[in-house]
Amino acid sequence: MINKSVVTLVAGVMIGAAGVVGLTQLPIVGASAEAASRDTYRQLNLFGDVFERIRNDYVEEPGDGDLIESAITGMLTSLDPHSSFMNAKAYQDMRVQTRGEFGGLGIEVTMEDGLVKVVTPIDDTPAAKAGVLPGDLISHLDGEQIQGLTLNEAVEKMRGAVKEPLTVTIRRGEGAPFDITIIRDIIKIRSVRFRIEDGIGYIRLSQFTDQTFDGLKDAIAEIKETQEEDGLKGYVLDLRNNPGGLLDQAIAVSDAFLERGEIVSTRGRHNGDSQRFSARDGDLIDGKPVIVLVNGGAASASEIVAGALQDHRRATILGTRSFGKGSVQTIIPLGTEGAIRLTTARYYTPAGRSIQAKGIVPDIRVIQELPEELKGLEQPRGEASLRGHLSNGGEEEKAGSSAYVPPDPKDDQQLNYAYDLLNGIQVHANFPPDAAQGIPN
Repeated sequence: MINKSVVTLVAGVMIGAAGVVGLTQLPIVGASAEAASRDTYRQLNLFGDVFERIRNDYVEEPGDGDLIESAITGMLTSLDPHSSFMNAKAYQDMRVQTRGEFGGLGIEVTMEDGLVKVVTPIDDTPAAKAGVLPGDLISHLDGEQIQGLTLNEAVEKMRGAVKEPLTVTIRRGEGAPFDITIIRDIIKIRSVRFRIEDGIGYIRLSQFTDQTFDGLKDAIAEIKETQEEDGLKGYVLDLRNNPGGLLDQAIAVSDAFLERGEIVSTRGRHNGDSQRFSARDGDLIDGKPVIVLVNGGAASASEIVAGALQDHRRATILGTRSFGKGSVQTIIPLGTEGAIRLTTARYYTPAGRSIQAKGIVPDIRVIQELPEELKGLEQPRGEASLRGHLSNGGEEEKAGSSAYVPPDPKDDQQLNYAYDLLNGIQVHANFPPDAAQGIPN
């Protein structure tokens, strides 16, 4: 999910819509608008007729508010997998989550074929510790079937009192369903973790919350303070299984490694909606080599960072193809009634690439070996596999890749390959990247 301010977006839509009408076009535009308006009112009358029939004739008396909320939910979910309606409670929960602390299981989820699909478990949460994996499908909660619920309703059922257990039924690949019992807890997201390994600064970003850039800045400062500058060989930025988050944080994180140039652009339905975001002077790591790790669980804001650093040849991207979520969701508050999450734009890397349903292709492809118990079960995953996803303008779409990361760093082939490159043990033509081959600044 990528969120941005709705104020500038709405202003852009209004100005763009007014600016494209020329005087010579007014009669044609007016006639077309009148015909479209008649058709819209006819459809609204149909909605009103159905609404009244349900109110009067349904076997049990439904609540008017529930009917309207369900209609709005259906309207938004029919657009794409990322647009949705949030009632007042769900909206408040979303705002709490972006601040980095909330109650629950600790999983990022979406809906697929009526089941809850795990995008990724969040690091060090009850779900991650219980063995939930990216791509898992949840079919039942405490024995009750999820089919027929909206995503918000399913998420609401996953929440509960701290220390209260919840049994989730998992479908993983073609294997038989099985149950996992998870103990609910307060989820405190540390979006940034870091350590120093043999003169290499390892920085893990698990989500893009409003704390991420400050955490990254602090991590870099502490790495510099702990490790003498001459002995610091470079950095590994781990974005694997990072589902995304706030657009401004993705821009700030990218800017931390760039001296100049475009970071990302967004293009909406109208010309006036387009925006470009550029780096400011100052590379926080002073030009040291960077390797960015991605996989099938790296999505959205993670792909903005990876794409910007890749296009500017500032970092080598290592791992497997990322998720491929190249759309922007704007949160539009509805007063006391909640908010809608609406897909309003696609985003593009500095070289003008859309990664929608394609993902970021790494400079160095390193496939993570699966343990025996997962072989044949984990399926490649990505935006292109989601029903109703936005197309990429006729360009070839690609499925995602594995999102498995071994719990023990000693078994992590992608991470160890990155360490070998920075230590000079391993040689590859795509490391270090040649900035001269990057896009013009």
